[in-house]
Amino acid sequence: MPSSATARPRLRPAAAVALLTLLATTACSSSADDAGYGEVPAGPPASGASPSSSAPASSRPAPRRTAVPDLAVEVVASGFEHGWDIGFLPDGRALVTERPGRIALVSGLRAGATRTQVRADLSDLYVNSEGGLMGMVVHPDFATSREFTTCQTHQEGGTPVDIRLVTWRLSADGASATRVRDLLTGLPLSTGRHSGCRPTLDAGGALVVGTGDTAVGSLPQDLTSLGGKTLRLDLETGAPLPDNPFIGAANVKQRYVQTYGHRNVQGVALRPGTDQVFTAEHGPDNNDEVNLIRAGANYGWDPAQGGTVGGYDEGVPMTDTARYPDAVPAVWQSGRTTQAVCGLAFLEGPQWGAFDGALVVTALKGAKLLVLTLDDAGAVTDVAIPEATNGPYGRLRAARLGPDRALYVTTTNGDDDKLLRITPRT
Repeated sequence: MPSSATARPRLRPAAAVALLTLLATTACSSSADDAGYGEVPAGPPASGASPSSSAPASSRPAPRRTAVPDLAVEVVASGFEHGWDIGFLPDGRALVTERPGRIALVSGLRAGATRTQVRADLSDLYVNSEGGLMGMVVHPDFATSREFTTCQTHQEGGTPVDIRLVTWRLSADGASATRVRDLLTGLPLSTGRHSGCRPTLDAGGALVVGTGDTAVGSLPQDLTSLGGKTLRLDLETGAPLPDNPFIGAANVKQRYVQTYGHRNVQGVALRPGTDQVFTAEHGPDNNDEVNLIRAGANYGWDPAQGGTVGGYDEGVPMTDTARYPDAVPAVWQSGRTTQAVCGLAFLEGPQWGAFDGALVVTALKGAKLLVLTLDDAGAVTDVAIPEATNGPYGRLRAARLGPDRALYVTTTNGDDDKLLRITPRT
């Protein structure tokens, strides 16, 4: 898994100007960081190397692609409110979760599709700030079970209780969904800030869930808390997996923990044909991160500074290698500003040309797609920002590759949000 060599300093102004002149065919501004391309470690991770072999003191601007495939964007359906996640059904339809507490059924995956609301008892949903009805995964056996699982905030009598994973069964006509089981409860919940929460299946079919630290400083480094973590569990039973790194822990919650030291994980994606899982994570006012997950590892976010301060100190590094020398550095970071990165999806298929196998990252604040090209070890080698999705649709949240190998993305502007279908022009 990844390691980083000591990073090189930023380009001097004259060198930056020369580089921009050379790459004038790409859409960019005065520097890579300013344009939103972010930064990558100075050297690619060595496959199998320990992430503690070195820690980056700084980073260089990410290299940029000189040829970006032209993308076509069509609006599949509109009328959503903060569409949070997308799940594809075997019959060509799709489900979309909406953060205020609605599940929408979309009639198809091309422009002109209709959306209808699925009846479901969400009366216990706690909708506040970033919390509500969030991530979703459709079960692989949906054709027979008709089950899907959501990540949602839970309240009792108006009091927030926790964030939980809930499994639902969609009726045969798609008109309603019935609650089947609470798959996992006890994810921390405070005011709704930093609620996470994205579920995705890994290469073995286990459910991997990225969670937020709920803006409580002690939680990311607390292995007995499910906040600020990636979790791994059985999709059917909700039990922690027997090969989880802390499965032998006395504390039951710790047995679910796959990685810790995270701030607010809102994107999780499996790299096709591998067991590599990547996450996207919000930084405070700099350094959003894309991380390559290594079981049992610490990713270095600690706003409690080892328990020496109270409250929530957001001035600490996203990956604090001074306090935690073994903390895993990010494979990509946003640099001096934040993009508010969110969903992740891998592109697949020869129709994507140079983007075949690339990792797409949605940005809320940045209102764009970033496309990261990776080497076999998971290091970022190129960063591209397609012009067609750089701004015109506002804040972008979910990203899922559809069964037709088109990329599906939701907007999350809160006013007539849309489900977009994105394909390369041929």
